[in-house]
Amino acid sequence: MDKTVIMGISIEPRNTHAPEVQEILTRHGCIIKTRIGMHETSEKDCSHKGIILLNLCGKDEDVKTLGKDLEDIQGVTVKTMEM
Repeated sequence: MDKTVIMGISIEPRNTHAPEVQEILTRHGCIIKTRIGMHETSEKDCSHKGIILLNLCGKDEDVKTLGKDLEDIQGVTVKTMEM
């Protein structure tokens, strides 16, 4: 049975680090099945913190490399869960 790998990425401040995070996600795009991006917003304010959830496939080493590349960015936190 295949395992499901979910990676949670917290970005703060989102506006500053989002372009670099996007570049890394694009580089590792072949292992990303699903991507969901979230941040709080209203008519008056847009949150400086963003959350991205990824459903990943691929080799364990590819998932670890993606996580390390993201964690090298100041303000980015990565957590991974396998089911």
